[in-house]
Amino acid sequence: MPRWLGVLILLTIATAFGANHVAARLAFDHGVDVTTAVAVRSLGTAIFVIALLRFAGVSLRVPGTTLRRGLAIGVLIAVQSWCLYSAVARIPVALALLAFNTFPIMLGLISWLAGGERPARRTLIAMPIALAGLALALDIAGLGASGAGRGTGVGAAALAAGTQPGFAAMLPGVAFALGGSTAFGLALYLIGHWLPAVDGRLRTLMFMVVVAVVAIAAAGLGGGFSWPHDATGWTGLSLLTMLYGSAITTLFVVLPRIGAVNNAAIMNFEPVAALALGWLVLGQTVGAVQMAGGCIVIGAIVYLSLGRR
Repeated sequence: MPRWLGVLILLTIATAFGANHVAARLAFDHGVDVTTAVAVRSLGTAIFVIALLRFAGVSLRVPGTTLRRGLAIGVLIAVQSWCLYSAVARIPVALALLAFNTFPIMLGLISWLAGGERPARRTLIAMPIALAGLALALDIAGLGASGAGRGTGVGAAALAAGTQPGFAAMLPGVAFALGGSTAFGLALYLIGHWLPAVDGRLRTLMFMVVVAVVAIAAAGLGGGFSWPHDATGWTGLSLLTMLYGSAITTLFVVLPRIGAVNNAAIMNFEPVAALALGWLVLGQTVGAVQMAGGCIVIGAIVYLSLGRR
């Protein structure tokens, strides 16, 4: 696959993930809880992938070793989802997303420590620049006073008052976000080493089945599902399922083909896409500081995409 095509596809995937967050916000605002959203989107993705595999005539049978490895990676994906949502519940959403988007750095470090591919110099330069741009785009410091960085949990009241929550209060949430980042980085590394020859759709099916089972079990222990109250909620839930399913399936198909270590940082465009879509769909204000941060992220992505294959 040509490098430029891989970069373009990854940018499209990042935008789809951003749209998924906007759809999720619609669902959450109309009665859906996190566990229900994760269970529905994972189960919906699994059904969608099964249909794709059947249509393509791909057998669902895999060797026992491959199945065990796929299920193990699925557990990591479930841990990543749980950690990220736990972080969002404790600290501002923007800070949780920023901390989680260190997963390309985690992936590079894991690969390097495991004796595998060393991150290219261009990648090591682009990663911190992209993260710095994300800090501005998500208005972590409140410079734009847009409120886009405000979240729920411990730090919400402090941000609403115009102050940053103390580090001690944010530490548990940051730890959860970094835990999710590490789990996702490890999952991407293992996909490239354990399942490189497995059809990307089949990989996605194994992962989503595990996540769905975990989410359904959590809902059972937590008192059941929380369904939408109206048509808007059902629309949001349907859209987040379709967007997430198509994006995650394409991601697991494309990323191993073009090299995860030096291309995963392109997914840092996702929060920027979410900001733009939030402005268009939800009417959220995007200030000059956020626009500048978005330009920095895009510039870092362009710089990364100009490297050699």
